[in-house]
Parts: sequence; C-alpha cells; structure tokens
Amino acid sequence: MNDLRLTNLLLLIIAIPILLFGVKMLDFIFIPLIFAMFVTLLFIPGLRKLKRNGVHKAIRAGLALLVIILGMFGLSYLLQLTSQEIFATKAEFVDRLLIRIAELDQFMINTLGFSPITNFDFQAEMQKDWFLGYVKTASLFLVGTIPQFLTTLFFVVLLLLESFDFEKMLHNTILRKRFSSIKAFNRIEKDIVTFLQVKFLVSLGTGIGTGLFCYAFDVSFPIFWGLFAFIINFVQMIGSFLTIIFCSLFAFVELELSMTLLYFIMSISSVQIVFGSILEPIFMGKSFSINIITVLVMLMFWGFIWGIPGMILSIPLTVFIKIILEQFESTKRFAKLMQ
Repeated sequence: MNDLRLTNLLLLIIAIPILLFGVKMLDFIFIPLIFAMFVTLLFIPGLRKLKRNGVHKAIRAGLALLVIILGMFGLSYLLQLTSQEIFATKAEFVDRLLIRIAELDQFMINTLGFSPITNFDFQAEMQKDWFLGYVKTASLFLVGTIPQFLTTLFFVVLLLLESFDFEKMLHNTILRKRFSSIKAFNRIEKDIVTFLQVKFLVSLGTGIGTGLFCYAFDVSFPIFWGLFAFIINFVQMIGSFLTIIFCSLFAFVELELSMTLLYFIMSISSVQIVFGSILEPIFMGKSFSINIITVLVMLMFWGFIWGIPGMILSIPLTVFIKIILEQFESTKRFAKLMQ
C-alpha cells in the first residue's frame, strides 16, 4: 500500500510539470477558450430567461453575439477618439513635460544641493520621437491579439450554441459522481457569474469615476484614463495601484505643484477605495473568501504561465480550483488553506 502511494506521488510530481508545460505551450488555445467560457457565463442568466420564453437557441446566441460585437465597436470607437486626441496634443504635452522636469530639477538642487537628472538631455530624447515608437509597439501588440480574439469569438459561438457541455466534461473527467458534478457545476457557475458581473460593474464604475475626475481637474485624455482604469482593474490588486501611479505621474505634468495635484491624487485614490475596497467585497460576499497570500501567489503563477491574460483570469481560475478541491475529502484541507 505504501509502495503504491509512493508510486502515485512520484507520478504526480512528474505529471504536474509536464501538464504546466503543456498549458503554457498551448496558451493560444486555452486562453481564448477560458475567456470565451467566462464571457458566455455573463450571458447565462439572460439566455436562460429567453429559453424559458421559448426563444430558439440560434436567436439567443445571435442576440448575445450582437451585444458583444456592439461592445467591441464601442470600445474601438473610444480608443480611436483617444488616439486622435493624443496625437493632436502631443507637442503641447511634451513642452509641458520639459518645463515640469526643469522645475523638478531646480527644486531638487535647491532642496538637496544636487539633482540626478541635471545632466540628462530630455530635449534630445524627445526629438527621438519615442512616443511614436510606443504607439507602434502598442499597435503591433493589438494586431497580434487579433487571432486570439477571433479564436475567442469562435469558442463563444460554440458555447452559446450549446455545442460544448461543461457539466458533462466535469462528470467525465474530474467528478465521476453525478450528484457531485451537478452540485460543483452549479456552484462554479453561480460563483463565477457573480464574480464576473461584480467585477465588470466595479471596473466600469472605477473607469467612469477616474475619467470624470480627470475631466474635472482638467487632466488631458480623460477618456483614455477612464478606459485604462476600466481595463487594468480586471487585474486584481495590481490594477488599482497602477491606475493611481500612472494617473498621478501624468497629472504631475498637467497640474501645478500645489494642493490641486494633491486633491486630484486623493480623488482618484478615493475612487479605487470606494469601488475596490468597499463595494466589491460587499457584493462579492463570502463565496470569495480567498486570503491575500493565495491571491498574490495565484496572480504571480498565472501571470508567469500566461502573462497579462493569466493575471486577469487568475481569480476566477482560483475560485474554480477551490470549488473542485472542496469536492474531495483528501483535498478539502488545501481548499481551507486558501480561505
């Protein structure tokens, strides 16, 4: 018996690295599939209501796809408006940046007696047109995501047409007992739908609040900063800090070094606190009682495996893993360690 356990343990130790390697190498399949599953889950409550009213599944799928496509067009339109605004005011922003750097340089000399940025030729760096370089890099990144977006859309269509039965897959692979598989599937669906809906609304509120404060304090590109806050907020914990840091650095160029800058930083920080630290935990409920260590570890783990998409997917994947671990007596203790 002990020999069998030892053999199983050794096989598990060998299998896990191979499995992780496969998951990392096949990211072009797994990332779109998982994104598609989560996107589809967002529409599950509405689709079930339409089904009860006798609407054909092809029409249900078409309506959901229409909402997704309209959302993508809306996002593309906002990005286009933002890019036009950025290109139109680039020269003015660079001039303000050089003035503010000179002020900071003089302030450090007066305060510390020296400045580490005195001998750095910012004017020469600006003439290298680094901005266009960043735009070109971002454009290439967006072009590179088109195949994954189309693959995700393909999987969404399959899932909306009910060509893939996730409950049946659970029953045939991980959970062999029919009752356990149905119970686990219902729990996974309920918890992840709640997470996605709350996260979307919280991120939307964060983006709108950030954009409005940028507009109120006359910080350039409020649409861009609203979109940035909305998208980056899907990365748990890190997203809030990045929004505050980047907005504050940008406002340093735009606003005078006075209480106005401090009020702006306090305002965008309050948006993050209200939506991320108060409203989000309230609406998430006890289903997401995952401790901070687990969140950080899973964030780094999935970020290492799949990069930024992995960081976005880390929390719902962790919820899924936690629910599965709770279904077996031998792994319940690992699920409790995650709480």
